[in-house]
Amino acid sequence: MLKVQKLDVLNPATEEIVATVPAATAQDVDAAVTRAARAQEQWAATAPADRARLLRRFAAQVDDHLEELARLEVREAGHLVGNARWEAGNVRDLLDFSAGGVERLSGRQIPVPGGLNVTLLEPLGVVGVIAPWNFPMPIAAWGTAPALAAGNAVILKPAETTPLTALRLAELALAAGLPEGLFQVLPGEGAVAGDALVEHPGVAKIVFTGSTRVGKQIMAKCADRVKRLTLELGGKSPNIVFADADVEAAALATPMSYLDNSGQDCCARTRVLVQRSVYDRFLEIVAPAIESVVVGDPADEKTQMGPLISRAQLDRVRSYVTPGDGIHGTAPEGPGFWFPPTLLTDVDPDAPVAAEEVFGPVAVVIPFEDEADAVRLANATEYGLSGSVWTRDVGRALRVSQAVKAGNLSVNSHSSVRYWTPFGGYKQSGLGRELGPDALHAFTETKNVFISTEGPAQ
Repeated sequence: MLKVQKLDVLNPATEEIVATVPAATAQDVDAAVTRAARAQEQWAATAPADRARLLRRFAAQVDDHLEELARLEVREAGHLVGNARWEAGNVRDLLDFSAGGVERLSGRQIPVPGGLNVTLLEPLGVVGVIAPWNFPMPIAAWGTAPALAAGNAVILKPAETTPLTALRLAELALAAGLPEGLFQVLPGEGAVAGDALVEHPGVAKIVFTGSTRVGKQIMAKCADRVKRLTLELGGKSPNIVFADADVEAAALATPMSYLDNSGQDCCARTRVLVQRSVYDRFLEIVAPAIESVVVGDPADEKTQMGPLISRAQLDRVRSYVTPGDGIHGTAPEGPGFWFPPTLLTDVDPDAPVAAEEVFGPVAVVIPFEDEADAVRLANATEYGLSGSVWTRDVGRALRVSQAVKAGNLSVNSHSSVRYWTPFGGYKQSGLGRELGPDALHAFTETKNVFISTEGPAQ
């Protein structure tokens, strides 16, 4: 089988080719690892204050080119321009936040008899980051920024469809003064460049965000070498609305809880669970909100939802929905990968659209009877990434938050991700945690050193 030698990057809103980039081979990955290993030794030997200063310069470069990066994200990923600006800002902020951890990455002194015991936190070496196409910039930074701050080198493989912002970030890193080879970007196919990165003996850790199916394959390959691994995988998150909640607020917040990024979000609240006594009222409020969502040109500031990423993703979403079913809005016709906002009613909780990750602007709404029933439905999935609980009862909010098996929950809101708080999933939604105050620790080895104070035995 012939290997792809180049990648065409399409604008999802127009289907036009906006760029063509070389596709990395296994040999390219091997050469990149060699360069990264050399750069990492130099980087780890650099004084912490100097490493932090260079990362802040990198953040400043991102800030200086924020609009350029945002517009690039619009063209390659179809993101709304306002969202894309936020994403570029998130990269900047995460680099700044990680830089603040460089000089605070300290070990511990542990009391022991007969001597002094200390722990050292040492960098792993070369880290491979495999980023997805749904949030190309910020998720690439989730692995890259803390890994660099902890003293590692990073090789980033972006998704085949969205390599442009990653390549530009690598250029900005060099402009900021980071050593050559420390942060490299290798666009390429997952089955070629991705596999080579996962299987390379010189790569100490893999950070992967993507589907559960591919995550399992990567996990199996890492197991053969006992390679460190962080996985952020799929989701089928519940949005639980109790009768005692502000039902109007919950209903009006529902559309963008799963339509943001056209539903291409692992945290999308795609299972809307509503207590039966307020179910009809909820639908009366949510229906016009969904129908009024503005779908169109992502570069237009007034647009609320853009296209899907590709023809393949559009076909996948269509396979789950019978045209005309449920509550739905409108979408452009003609070129582009468009699908209307959709909320399905009268759906069996075990139906594929209610149980599987559609990864598009489609959610289901299911009634429940009481708190126990809500928790049962919320946990009736192989995933456990995020979710929301709407209630005015503080005790219920705490009980349900403790009972729902998910890594990230919001009460009376749909917030999921902040770079200064930990993020990750239960069950088949992933392994490990990213972001937050301990993010740098995930890219270190802990070394224990005992120093005797009693001298040699006589």
